[in-house]
Amino acid sequence: MASLSARRTAQITRNTNETKIQLSLSLDGGPLDLLPPTTEFENHESQSGRHHGPPEVQTTKMHASQITATQHIWIWTGVGFLDHMLHAWAKHAGWSLRIRCRGDLAIDDHHTTEDTFLALGTAFTTALGPRTGIARFGHAYGPLDEALSRAVIDISSRPFFVGDFGFKGPMMGNLNTQMIHHGLGSWAQNAGVTLHVDVLKGENDHHRAESAFKALAVACKMACERVVGKEGEVASTKGVL
Repeated sequence: MASLSARRTAQITRNTNETKIQLSLSLDGGPLDLLPPTTEFENHESQSGRHHGPPEVQTTKMHASQITATQHIWIWTGVGFLDHMLHAWAKHAGWSLRIRCRGDLAIDDHHTTEDTFLALGTAFTTALGPRTGIARFGHAYGPLDEALSRAVIDISSRPFFVGDFGFKGPMMGNLNTQMIHHGLGSWAQNAGVTLHVDVLKGENDHHRAESAFKALAVACKMACERVVGKEGEVASTKGVL
């Protein structure tokens, strides 16, 4: 039986012809070691001589990095708005998260976004381990100025995603707005969760998206909470999850 104080962690490497991803996750926050060195993330120079891809020095402060006494967050996918949403998700879920991705952004943001969410879903279910002794269900509202979102999650081992975001434009920064729906669906599939995320109101697409990820973060935190006195128990009438 796992100790209530044991941190739930996972480290994932996912390499395809389209993306190379390294990811480290702690569902309970705390320090994370730097991602291990690999030839996939050595200093690559484009034909013009300009550096592209994630910085090699993982202690470099980035637009989506935040190192505190309780959380280590350092994210670089090459898609700035995606980094921003993953940062918000990790921060408000209480996670520590390191991600670096080298994707085929010369094509578009699709493979990078999809594969990052798939890797994060795999890390989530790996870190969670046996689905015993947890709250299982989580729900939250996330406001951001005029925007308001609701997220409901069931760590059910029955992957399903329903999302309604109502974005008004096709892009946010260099992220196609369609990829938020597709990305969260990919995450739910690999995470093994049932997930509903709805943006209830909001005029600004950035606010709509960020409120959705903040609601998702708080719902995840609630569902992953370990229930004192329920260690080893499965929160299901079936007896399995």
